[in-house]
Amino acid sequence: MDKKIGITLLLIAAFILLTAFGGENKYFNIADKDVELTLPKGFPKPIYDFKTNKLKPAVFILGRYLFYDAILSKDSTVSCATCHMRLAAFAHFDHKLSHGINGLIGTRNVPALQNLIWKDAFMADGGVNNLEVQPINPITNPVEMNEQLEHVIHKLQGSLFYKNAFQQAYGDTIINSQRLLKSLAQFTGLMISANSRYDKYVRREDTFSNNEIKGMQLFRQKCSNCHQEPLFTNNFYANNGLKPDTGLNDIGRAKITGLKADEYRFKVPSLRNIEMSYPYMHDGRFRNLHDVLNYYGNPNNFSATADKRVLAIGSLSESDKNAIFAFLLTLTDKSFIYDRRFVDPFMQ
Repeated sequence: MDKKIGITLLLIAAFILLTAFGGENKYFNIADKDVELTLPKGFPKPIYDFKTNKLKPAVFILGRYLFYDAILSKDSTVSCATCHMRLAAFAHFDHKLSHGINGLIGTRNVPALQNLIWKDAFMADGGVNNLEVQPINPITNPVEMNEQLEHVIHKLQGSLFYKNAFQQAYGDTIINSQRLLKSLAQFTGLMISANSRYDKYVRREDTFSNNEIKGMQLFRQKCSNCHQEPLFTNNFYANNGLKPDTGLNDIGRAKITGLKADEYRFKVPSLRNIEMSYPYMHDGRFRNLHDVLNYYGNPNNFSATADKRVLAIGSLSESDKNAIFAFLLTLTDKSFIYDRRFVDPFMQ
């Protein structure tokens, strides 16, 4: 009996080894259907449409490897996924602010990654206006990856693994920045979140409690001027009335435009998967959603320069805040967060 158990255990071990090292695990395989661009019903026309970056499984796979590989950083300790953690809706929950090589701390909270093909600009100040070039910012930022794009390419060119990956993706072993950026754009561009309980409710596939319905109604009255459905952002910039952190001295959009009127204006973030993407605000000052609702629910909290749309919220009662909180939880899209396509491929 013991001998049979031993043989069984050996067979199981052999199977695990073959699964792990005998080619890409089926769980991580990407087929043509996995990279089809299916636009959710009711969503607007995307800004980035992949017309000049044809979706292809091997290119997506390359982008996935690059997203999770710390080779993009100067000392090979920081990857895109270091800050953009899948279970935090590709945001970051263990620090208020971004952090990079040598334990250096950035100046802003890490934004969640989702529905990026509908964004007209990236970063809290809108300093990058194209999905394909966005990765250049963190790669070259001295407190994030602190690398040079040319050196990243040099490292990839010296890697047999990436020579094979680029061969699979593009038909030859030419490794350049354009292909690097396009493959990352395919991986991040397909991070589409549109299957939360809210979406199912809109599609009449699910129901809401009375409190969730009340929260949705209040949200539409109080919050939708900035957080417009279905993306839950208007892609504009706003001063939400936060008193500036004098230590960071972050002037927001004005850093890009140089305009006085843009001081302390930041890009309105999407609220999709907001339950998972704490901490909140551009400087990560609020640890949980209750703190956020307490802030917005009291007009006395706002600075004199607060956007008029923020001022229009008015006072929120405890009942109001609890209802809005319940509604915000319906924006969590578990099928997106647990989508096998976006899992770290180095785990296999």
